[in-house]
Amino acid sequence: MEILNADVSKTVSKSPKNGMSTGGKILIAATGGVGIGLSIVCASFVAPAFRRICLPYVPATTEQIQNVLSFLPKNAGGKLLDIGSGDGRIVIAAAQHHKTLQTDGVELNPWLVYYSRLAALRHGVSKQTRFFRRDLWKFDIKDYNFVVIFGVEQMMKDLEQKLIAECPHNTKIIACRFPLPNLQHVKIIEDGVNTVWFYDLNKNS
Repeated sequence: MEILNADVSKTVSKSPKNGMSTGGKILIAATGGVGIGLSIVCASFVAPAFRRICLPYVPATTEQIQNVLSFLPKNAGGKLLDIGSGDGRIVIAAAQHHKTLQTDGVELNPWLVYYSRLAALRHGVSKQTRFFRRDLWKFDIKDYNFVVIFGVEQMMKDLEQKLIAECPHNTKIIACRFPLPNLQHVKIIEDGVNTVWFYDLNKNS
């Protein structure tokens, strides 16, 4: 019996250890961390689809940017606001073409706001631009004499009411992709999906 017990003990002691190696645990932890990080970033882009009015991130094309800039006077001064500024390309382009114009963007997605600030710094216009992470419906627009809109059709009626109620009477509005439903545009560049409408609140009062 003692010999049998000794053999069993030897067999047990030689069996491999159960459990995961340290390297495996580190790999799983790293993969989980990356997955959580990606989920957080992606949530900022998916979240708009769950709001009453969905304003997705769709970058402005080169043609749209040029059409917007064509409506800004050569000696444009004051303050410009891009509503739903995305990656900041309209704000940055306006600042590059009009050195006397303060250009701002309002955007709810934090990652796009951070990217816009870095892009402005890279293009040398960080002192002339500002990017706010705010809900556009709660953002104060009364100090802007140029407002650029990259909206969706469902939001244009409510946004038009906000513009009329809050903007100064001399504010110029540049709408891209979709027109405002009731205000009469002064000019239009018809260019398919790059169409841009220009409004002057002075001429709609």
